[in-house]
Amino acid sequence: MTLDKHNIQGLAAFTSKTLPSSDFEQLMSNAEYFEIGTAPAQGGRIKVWWSHDSYPRVESIYSPDKNTVLTAAYHIS
Repeated sequence: MTLDKHNIQGLAAFTSKTLPSSDFEQLMSNAEYFEIGTAPAQGGRIKVWWSHDSYPRVESIYSPDKNTVLTAAYHIS
């Protein structure tokens, strides 16, 4: 899983494989995404879902300590 393999509408392309969670959350907030939920993920990681009034929902995967975002992609229902 790498962050730089995914594009999210409203955000510039990622150039690094991971980001500190504070940086990622600031980018999401600046693009007017808002957190709508969390859940445990495989390997002790944490899933976080983001919503936007115009763009598709995004699912991001955080490290177990929630300090690093590992990947993010559109969530398919």
